[in-house]
Amino acid sequence: MIDRKQVLHVGRLARLELTDDEVDRMSGELSTILDHVERMNQLDLEGVEPTSHIVPLENVLRADEPRPSWPREQVLEPAPDPAEGAFRVPSPQA
Repeated sequence: MIDRKQVLHVGRLARLELTDDEVDRMSGELSTILDHVERMNQLDLEGVEPTSHIVPLENVLRADEPRPSWPREQVLEPAPDPAEGAFRVPSPQA
């Protein structure tokens, strides 16, 4: 079981200001968490593949395939100040 001294130490490391009630509550909650971790350590996981997600992920984006781009003239047409086939933008001010 995590005692008050350990909770206060972790609180100091995390720069938390804990009340007496919070220290007492955290002692119980942290102990419960460590009990669960200990139970998981006792499981036989032989042959179980590590996972990062419990459900299979599927890419919902379209395939990235090359295709023709828009004509340069059409893209630059609405630009307020095109120059030499490119967009001209104001230079950053220091």
